[in-house]
Amino acid sequence: MNLARKAMNAPALAAIYEHAWRPTLFYLASGRTTGDDRRDAVRSLRLGGPEKVLDLACGPGIFTRYLSEHLSGDGFVTGLDYSAPMLARAAADNAGPRVGYVRGDARTLPFADETFDAVCCFGALYLIPDPIAAAREMIRVLAPGGRIAITTSYRDDNLFGKASTLAAGVSGLRLFDRDTFPTLFATSGLTEITQRVHRFMQYVEATRPA
Repeated sequence: MNLARKAMNAPALAAIYEHAWRPTLFYLASGRTTGDDRRDAVRSLRLGGPEKVLDLACGPGIFTRYLSEHLSGDGFVTGLDYSAPMLARAAADNAGPRVGYVRGDARTLPFADETFDAVCCFGALYLIPDPIAAAREMIRVLAPGGRIAITTSYRDDNLFGKASTLAAGVSGLRLFDRDTFPTLFATSGLTEITQRVHRFMQYVEATRPA
């Protein structure tokens, strides 16, 4: 387990992640606040009804509960993470009537095909040992007509980008180029693919055709 993944499994980080770690690092990396990202998540996933949602690598539930507050009827958000300390913090701080948390491996999701109306992963694919396998699993469990949205790292193809890749590699983080996820989504049959880049972060969303 590399340095970055060890950190995500540390109880000390889980305790400060929601209110200090994530807001600070993501603002530096993207120029966006957690509130900005949460509101965009609801828009990107087109929530507002009885959707079944998967929040992959949910951490302490920063997005999970917020997404659940924009559902109605039988809508429900399942937050999945591998880190037991993060899930313990999620259950303590971000529980709710439309929220549940599961421990699992993003590379082999414990769900049947086409289970969810919306699937998201906000700020974790660069930590997962096989992020492409995880992204394919996200597509597998997405129902026809459903929406997928990710936020992950971005590496520009210049000298600074290459230097950043080397620096990130020391800690175990991955930086992805502009084409990685849009191409994966397109070759998997997804449509309505959009991508926005903010500094060192990219936001990609798409639809699985009905």
